[in-house]
Amino acid sequence: MDRVAILLLAAGASARMRGADKLLEPVDGVPVLRRQARAALALHGPVLVTLPPDRPNRAVALDGLKVRRVPVPDASRGMAASIRAGVAAMPKDMAGVMILPADMPEIDACDLCAVRDAFEQAGGTRITRGASATGVPGHPVLFPACRFPELARVHGDIGAREVLKGAQIILVPLPGQHALTDLDTPEQWAAWRAARMTA
Repeated sequence: MDRVAILLLAAGASARMRGADKLLEPVDGVPVLRRQARAALALHGPVLVTLPPDRPNRAVALDGLKVRRVPVPDASRGMAASIRAGVAAMPKDMAGVMILPADMPEIDACDLCAVRDAFEQAGGTRITRGASATGVPGHPVLFPACRFPELARVHGDIGAREVLKGAQIILVPLPGQHALTDLDTPEQWAAWRAARMTA
């Protein structure tokens, strides 16, 4: 379904990286932001990437990719600012939007396809969410169009948790910890790479 947009959240501050930018950390030879954008593009729907005003190298990492760059002037207000900006910038005829933080290096195109396919099979009307292999909810999260007005009103740094609260959600188990692995500190990146080398 090319009427599912993917919203890649890439406007965070990387505050815990002590000066480095986690979205430029290399994974499989490319910055993780570029890797995740490529995975999103494999689904053939529109891909929107939210970007802050003070991280020009993130835009450079997307050079040559057919993504829609969405500036978030108030990115410092938290994740909700990115969600609001992304929803406002989406094409108007979307059946759903899949929200994916860009700092999740294990999620790949197959994972995104699995979530989209489950959404479609359920009629495209229910929130569909990636989970770990053991069923722990994680990312990505695909919201049907009927939820767009709620997403347009989210606030703070808790993302779309208010929209998820009390909703009937389809969980889609993804391999291992794909749906849960996000890396916020240099130590987490180092540990993840070490574990990957020995796997």
